[in-house]
Amino acid sequence: MTALPAAGRAVTDVDLVLAHTPLPTDEVVSGSPTTAIAVLDDTGDREIGIWEMTPGTACDTEVDELFVVLWGRATIVFEDPSLPDLEVGPGSVVRLAEGMRTTWIVTETLRKVYIA
Repeated sequence: MTALPAAGRAVTDVDLVLAHTPLPTDEVVSGSPTTAIAVLDDTGDREIGIWEMTPGTACDTEVDELFVVLWGRATIVFEDPSLPDLEVGPGSVVRLAEGMRTTWIVTETLRKVYIA
């Protein structure tokens, strides 16, 4: 992973290279998606970071989170509670609630900044 910037410095999201790992097989619905994460701040009772997933389909149980998509495209299918599918892409701002069960269908590598 490219080093995160020190206070008062910057790195572009394009320059931030993340180390990917395969998802657990029980989470993968189709394809061979991998994910990567870079925690930017975990002080107090919140975490801010960058998360990325390569194309494929995987299920997840969410935590309380607000995120902004930097690049890529995906459809989030809400299994529980049942909500309309959500198409996300660059600039999408989404809030997820703890315990939501979702399926992520990533069609273009998705990178987001999250606050959890």
